[in-house]
Amino acid sequence: MSKKKKLLTLTEQNVQTRISLEEGYDKFRKHNKVKNLSQSTVSFYDICFRLFNRYYDNDIDKIDREVIDDYILHLRADDSVNDISIQSYIRGLRAFLYYMVDNGHIDRFTINIPKAEESIKDTYTDTELNILLKKPRLKDTTFAGYRNWVIINFLLATGCRASTLCNVKVRDLDFDGGFIKFTTTKNKQATVIPLSIELNKVLTEYLKFYKPETDDYLFPTVYGTKMSIYTLTSAVKKYNIKRGLSKTSIHAYRHTFAKTWVVNGGDIFRLQKILGHKSLEMVRRYVNLYGQDLKKDYDKYNPLAQFSKSRGKHLKLNK
Repeated sequence: MSKKKKLLTLTEQNVQTRISLEEGYDKFRKHNKVKNLSQSTVSFYDICFRLFNRYYDNDIDKIDREVIDDYILHLRADDSVNDISIQSYIRGLRAFLYYMVDNGHIDRFTINIPKAEESIKDTYTDTELNILLKKPRLKDTTFAGYRNWVIINFLLATGCRASTLCNVKVRDLDFDGGFIKFTTTKNKQATVIPLSIELNKVLTEYLKFYKPETDDYLFPTVYGTKMSIYTLTSAVKKYNIKRGLSKTSIHAYRHTFAKTWVVNGGDIFRLQKILGHKSLEMVRRYVNLYGQDLKKDYDKYNPLAQFSKSRGKHLKLNK
């Protein structure tokens, strides 16, 4: 007589696959390493998990939409956490919890990212840029001081992230072809972007001063080693403060690049490629954020305004 295979109920399945929250996250972290996610992405998930773990102390299989809704309200009660940060925390937590759902540790449910008012990204004004870009006298500055000035030029000319800049090597520069190769990007895809004429001049002089080998990092520490993101951020902050600016954000250089590109009518598809975004979503946000700036020379390029000039001439003739 053949034996029928017993079908487990959902409750029985959960009992068999029940694990602690920490054990579940360890599995998720291992999964991300297998996927070869960037260290910055892994660190981001770590932060999101730690925040939730401090709040939630129950069984993992009891997590549902109500738990997440209560967690969102908990975050909103903290005045130091803004809506954009809450969105990020929930987005990171969702990636972990959906992995737990797919592996049978949590009943399936939907996590919606809460809406947030879009804030204007911090950028540098033309006045601030004039101050930041004023070239130091080489005989009166140190290597670090000169390097930092070149870094500011590089950030403004490329819009790259801090992690990307830290990994650029001298061999990644193609002066003859007019390109820069970014080997370390957030999406793990090598990117080639144009080397602007002005940045070409700045880097050519810098390399004569620096005299590196082709395999050296383009922007090393004073000891010739690779700069960490912390060291780079600290260097830019000190540079800005020394120039008399209270604004010290390194990421604001990236936003400034995007804003200037959009305001000047640059192609958003090329902007997406240069900034290394997987989709046009962030680029569209830049367009929306800087809508006020798009009023610059609006009548000059507006079709109706152009037509009205011609129509005005005809109207005068028809009087």
